[in-house]
Amino acid sequence: MSDSLLQVGKAQAHYNASYTRILKYSVEMYHNGLNEHKIVTAPDVEMLENKANLHAQKWAEKWEIVSRKRKNLDERESNLEEANERTDQAQEALYEIENLLLKTLSIDDTVDWDCIKKKSNYSEAPPIKPQKKTYKEYPLQPRKEAIRFTPTFSFWEKLISSKKEKKIQDYEHKYAAALSEWEKQKILVDEFNGQVDSDYESEVKKWEAELSEWEKRKEAFVQEQVDYNKKIDELKDSYLLHNVESIIEYCEMVLNNSEYPDSFSKSFELEYNPDTKILIVEYELPRIESFPKVKEVKYIASRRELKEFFIPESQQTKMFDEAMYKITLRTIHELFEADSVNAIEAISFNGWVKAINKATGKEENNCILSIQAKKNEFIQIDLANVDPKTCFKNLKGVASSKLSSITPVQPILQISKVDKRFVENYEVANQLNTSTNLAAMDWEDFEHLIRELFEKEFQSNGGEVKVTQASRDGGVDAIAFDPDPIRGGKIVIQAKRYSNTVGVSAVRDLYGTVMNEGATKGILVSTADYGPDAYEFAKGKPLTLLNGSNILHLLEKHGHHARIDLSEAKKLQSEK
Repeated sequence: MSDSLLQVGKAQAHYNASYTRILKYSVEMYHNGLNEHKIVTAPDVEMLENKANLHAQKWAEKWEIVSRKRKNLDERESNLEEANERTDQAQEALYEIENLLLKTLSIDDTVDWDCIKKKSNYSEAPPIKPQKKTYKEYPLQPRKEAIRFTPTFSFWEKLISSKKEKKIQDYEHKYAAALSEWEKQKILVDEFNGQVDSDYESEVKKWEAELSEWEKRKEAFVQEQVDYNKKIDELKDSYLLHNVESIIEYCEMVLNNSEYPDSFSKSFELEYNPDTKILIVEYELPRIESFPKVKEVKYIASRRELKEFFIPESQQTKMFDEAMYKITLRTIHELFEADSVNAIEAISFNGWVKAINKATGKEENNCILSIQAKKNEFIQIDLANVDPKTCFKNLKGVASSKLSSITPVQPILQISKVDKRFVENYEVANQLNTSTNLAAMDWEDFEHLIRELFEKEFQSNGGEVKVTQASRDGGVDAIAFDPDPIRGGKIVIQAKRYSNTVGVSAVRDLYGTVMNEGATKGILVSTADYGPDAYEFAKGKPLTLLNGSNILHLLEKHGHHARIDLSEAKKLQSEK
């Protein structure tokens, strides 16, 4: 008997000198795990087997103890290794926070126009041209003069002509049969070779089609690269000419290239004033919950568990405060350093943090620090040796004494929401009643009603909605500003007091307006329903389509009632 650990040899009989009597029996045993060897002896086979089993049992018990110890040791070593690894990760995360400002000082933040161009080769290999199968060759044609078809005659066959003639006929039949078989083989070879040609022709056609598709994909890939790189060149040329949109896009590239810990969200909004050469940065700073809290992980052998040791709360708030100042200075440094055309003379930075108001239990978005720095002063600062908070205060930055308290401050300069197209708002909803047909009301009143409805929707989080100058179902009817730095932004709202089904052109126009306005979303509101093409076009785009039922629902939600009668509206329009 044997297994992976225990090996037991065959029982051996030991005789006396004259080989007339068995003196004893023995068996050799070996335990691979314990690395122990034993020769067991007994006067008879039955006793030998019992002794061997007893010893095997002792080894098994001993091995269980050794295995348990080894397992505990392996587990301890594994846990120690995991504890060390997690401690290293925790220390690395803390080191990364500590060096938020220093990290950027060794990096040139200027956009390398050539580096951001697409230059990769097309990676998809072309389809391989098929190889034609080898033709079969004809078998050798039987020759009549060959020995196997040429009879030889015996004495009697020569003497008796009938026998000779019969033998000649037999050989001629033999040759005819071979020739017939050869003709059959030729036909089979022709059929095989014909099939080879046919198959090859089909394979070549398939390959040519695949090659054509591959070349189209490659051409599209190359063209996409050409178009992309052309846009980069155009952006560069436009940036060098101090184009406002290009300067903003360039600065967005600079900030997007800046690497922060994965736990830090990165969201910002920029505005550039070409007259004052001031760049305004509205920056969403990381929440305190985004910061690492673990400083060390230890393995507690007595409890056989891993235990995390956390940074004291006082150290956490200190780390948060310092990081806020470092991110502020870092952002300003990166933008000034990258400003190769000297388009920016000053930067106004507003740092926003989303947090739960412990008094109300509601989430708020507060500006916790604000600073305006002039380029000619800022670039003189040696950021490698400054205390971030002291530097911030020296630059006349505004912030509470403890940033972790999330105490709001008034921004020094904010992104302007003033648009010359905006007109004065007036109330419409309070004039509505159950007899009011929205599809037949004055179109300007309808636009202000929609503005009023959305203002009530957005006002809960500080949003604004303004109506633009008269558009009469074209252009931008209203613009909403949602201050939420994640899901908010500029929202274009178009109100269509239609009595017929809204086609795809209106949705397409809205999408174009959203793109032109640089908005994050577009909302189309209509008293009528939308056609299937309209919904299809809106799929996958930042567009929302609201019909008459949605309008009535919003009105009821805010305590107003009205109706929509498209037939009545059509009749009234035809009478005008």
